[in-house]
Amino acid sequence: MKQNETFFSSLVLAAAVLWGTTGTAQFFAPPGVSPLSIGSVRLAVGGAALLFFAWQRGALVENSLWFKGTTFLAAGCMAAYQLFFFAGVLKTGVAVGTVVTIGSAPVFAGLLSLILRRENPGMKWTAATLLSVIGCILLITGGQKLAMNPIGVILALGAGVSYALYAAISKELLMSHPPEAVTGIVFFIGALQLSPFLFYYNLEWLKTIQGAGVALHLGLVSTALAYVLFSHGLAKIPFPKAVTLSLAEPVTAAALGLFLLKEKLSILSEVGMILVFGGLVILSLGGLHKKGAS
Repeated sequence: MKQNETFFSSLVLAAAVLWGTTGTAQFFAPPGVSPLSIGSVRLAVGGAALLFFAWQRGALVENSLWFKGTTFLAAGCMAAYQLFFFAGVLKTGVAVGTVVTIGSAPVFAGLLSLILRRENPGMKWTAATLLSVIGCILLITGGQKLAMNPIGVILALGAGVSYALYAAISKELLMSHPPEAVTGIVFFIGALQLSPFLFYYNLEWLKTIQGAGVALHLGLVSTALAYVLFSHGLAKIPFPKAVTLSLAEPVTAAALGLFLLKEKLSILSEVGMILVFGGLVILSLGGLHKKGAS
């Protein structure tokens, strides 16, 4: 049982590593491209790819997911995450927006687990999450002075709760439906919800080899492949644990920036990487317990 949980946890970690390539990929996008434009294209390409993969696997034969309110709610949460995150980053900056979003999501996941599923994440999860969140703050900010925009922070918190809700609702859907069907249908509907932005922004950048390459990587690798891995892991482990394991994303992003983009990390950022890694190691040793259980 423990070995199985370790395997499925590793799938979530692999997904987080793929998500961590997003920032590096966006670095190579043509100059002047709107982040929200990139986010909309990413979800459109990823949603189409996930739906095609689900169809190829025969996961769409049983199509009751199309008629469930929770399916549309999960899709809405994923679409809202994109909007809240990019709007928050635009208002308060990349560092603060990313820290608030990534740092708040595990906290919201723990609260949702306690309220909706009557599951107490436990002390190990709390310690691991606290350590990892502190590590993320140090890693992303590097000790620099940051300007806090209240509206931007609220938007980033909206992104954090949207992601946690997506994970919680998807966990319920995965209990009675195959992962391929859940991700394919949820992301396809989410892409449709964001499709108006595809007509609002200039998409000329997609006609370049550079732009098309970025869009394909973001859609196929850091979205489609990543969420296939994430959903298979999420189906077998508690969702607060899955959300906290997602904190491997900024570590990957920092490592790519260090080795590929030749960025320099401050000592505090290096300490942050170590703390996140330590938190993830602690998390791998603990599970969830039903409220009131010893």
